[in-house]
Amino acid sequence: MEKPGIPNYELYNPETEELRAKRIKCKLLCQKYNNSDYAKFEERKTLIKQILGKTGNKYFIEQPFICDYGYNIETGENFYSNHNLTILDCAKVEFGDNVFIGPNCSFYTAEHPLDFEKRNK
Repeated sequence: MEKPGIPNYELYNPETEELRAKRIKCKLLCQKYNNSDYAKFEERKTLIKQILGKTGNKYFIEQPFICDYGYNIETGENFYSNHNLTILDCAKVEFGDNVFIGPNCSFYTAEHPLDFEKRNK
């Protein structure tokens, strides 16, 4: 499929076995993070390091946090997210330094067909 200005453009297909397995692994880690004791900050930081592709040294993500794959997400230094952050990261998501995200924010990277017949397939 061609998209103007984007070589080798492909629509996102989440139904491959590989992507399904990666999502399950990430969702289980997010579940563990979201159910972890709020006061155990180091344990929570360790879990976020297992989920995200890259973090700075100083970061904090309030619970709950949900993402699809995790490894596509990078944060810089002084990253803070309030409650209910959702990142659907089928593509790269990069946050720089000194980023503060309010509650109930979501970031989506998937592009689905706009044509209903293609989308229904």
